[in-house]
Amino acid sequence: MSNFKKVHVENEPRKELHDVLDLTGSEISVNNLPAGAGIPFIHAHKENEEVYIILNGKGTMTVDGETFNLEPLDFIRISPAGERTIKASDNEPLEYVCIQTKENSLGNYTADDAIMIE
Repeated sequence: MSNFKKVHVENEPRKELHDVLDLTGSEISVNNLPAGAGIPFIHAHKENEEVYIILNGKGTMTVDGETFNLEPLDFIRISPAGERTIKASDNEPLEYVCIQTKENSLGNYTADDAIMIE
């Protein structure tokens, strides 16, 4: 069994990676909203925080009634209870990655979790 798995994601409206990458600790989705389109609902989560990474385009996000602008390389962390939605600008599409993980589940990270091999 290999210690890694690589996939290529085509330009789809939404691609969830938990099954194709056999993820066990997070959910990752790659999302593409056409210009003027948005998620047609407001949602929150029971346990999972989300991190949104804006890759291309512009848009707006609303969290708990507060709306703010989005542009490439914005990173937004939202706690599970945050009521959220996202929308592409009227003039251009919005491409982003959303990562979900259970809030407060991160133990060690980066160098603290590393095992030096060489």
